[in-house]
Amino acid sequence: MLAALLVLAAASPARSQQDASTLKKDMIGQWELATTDRSKTCVVTLRQEPAPQGLKLELEPGCAAALPFTKSITAWNIKGLDIVRLQDAAAESVIDFTEVEAGIFEGLRQGEGVYILQNLAAARSLAKSMDQMIGDWSMVRGNGQAICGLTLTNTEVGQDNFQVFLKPKCDPVVAAFAPTQWRLDHGQMLLMSQSGETWQFEADDNAQWRKVPDSADPLIMLRGQ
Repeated sequence: MLAALLVLAAASPARSQQDASTLKKDMIGQWELATTDRSKTCVVTLRQEPAPQGLKLELEPGCAAALPFTKSITAWNIKGLDIVRLQDAAAESVIDFTEVEAGIFEGLRQGEGVYILQNLAAARSLAKSMDQMIGDWSMVRGNGQAICGLTLTNTEVGQDNFQVFLKPKCDPVVAAFAPTQWRLDHGQMLLMSQSGETWQFEADDNAQWRKVPDSADPLIMLRGQ
């Protein structure tokens, strides 16, 4: 047993070093640095060439105006096993990021709030998806009978959720649920009520989303009905 533990202990640093090395390679490329609601964004290109006390990066010209703290960023590095650090000329942290889900990193600046670092292509894809969702929707039953009209907005109400409004004369089932917020989450559309209840919908196609789990009398969200 002791021998096995010693082998594990000896192997762990190598595995940890490999994790940090892999993360460094994975970070090379273009990233979007943004506020959580993406109202202010900045494109950061992380490079593999060495810089004083770190690695080179490039900030697009508009970064300083959008996010003033980026004026201090001169390089980037990996700290510990899993911290992506954007640092100043003295190698001090301007903001540290940790991965919260695949390809999405969060960092906190005291007194300012949380910022997101996300693969640029993925961020722009999400923004396009969000834009496609904004507007009027109709909730219908499986037989095509419309039971409620809803408007999805891009007005953020915190936690990456956005306001949704019901139109008058909704079916009692929907009126009782009374969703006030919505968001996209891992490919699903979520409608959330003030009481904390959540309805989940999955896309059949770009214009039709079906409530899951499915039922004998399904609820379907259709665009602009």
